[in-house]
Amino acid sequence: MSLEIKNLHARVATTGTEILRGLDLTVETGKVHAVMGPNGSGKSTLSKVLGGHPDYEVTEGEALLDGVNLLGMEPDVRSREGLFLAFQYPMEIPGVSNANFLRAALQARLPQGEELEAVDYYGQLYEKMDMLEMDRKFTARSVNEGFSGGEKKRAEILQMALLEPKLCVLDETDSGLDIDALKIVADGVNALRSPDRAVVVITHYQRLLDYIVPDVVHVLVGGRIVRTGGKELAHELEAKGYDWIKDGLAEAANAAL
Repeated sequence: MSLEIKNLHARVATTGTEILRGLDLTVETGKVHAVMGPNGSGKSTLSKVLGGHPDYEVTEGEALLDGVNLLGMEPDVRSREGLFLAFQYPMEIPGVSNANFLRAALQARLPQGEELEAVDYYGQLYEKMDMLEMDRKFTARSVNEGFSGGEKKRAEILQMALLEPKLCVLDETDSGLDIDALKIVADGVNALRSPDRAVVVITHYQRLLDYIVPDVVHVLVGGRIVRTGGKELAHELEAKGYDWIKDGLAEAANAAL
């Protein structure tokens, strides 16, 4: 299994502003790939385009998961194909318990007419909660309502554990987390690393990658992947920032004139 993005162009639907400008990216099964880049480079746009967010319009390119093009599918169909997106800012859903929300998500994946048995469901749920060291009281709370930043991100890791996707895209999952919450979330992600699952970690800072160590690091600038390397590339970016990459791109562009 792999994610293969080819020549992806996307723009803001309302203004026509192009954000992704010919992005190419391949993510192999069993690997963790980090996508890093400065603010405004297109990192979150990439995650939203993969998820089918209506604020963005794809004008060219493909995003193939196991050879199936996700683009053009409704978001729920993309999910059933094996995509999971963890949001930078998860939404609150007052009045809907985590237990009911997760059960509905699993039920939606079953063939029409087939029912998810309560005993089987709670067995799965508690198994995953125990793996993530989560209190059982969590199931009765409304989805993300009154949650701390760390609790929201941990709830998404539980969703990921239950749905068992082929591809997990984590959009700046370290945003707003203190170091203790960051470690908890990273432990959950690491527990779900699998030879049958690919993970894309989108982040601005290197600190998350101290805990979720990537196999490959990509640098996204100006809507394109401009550099790829090993985990040491993240440390280089932490030490030197992004200006040296931008300067190199500018020099290459001038030399081509």
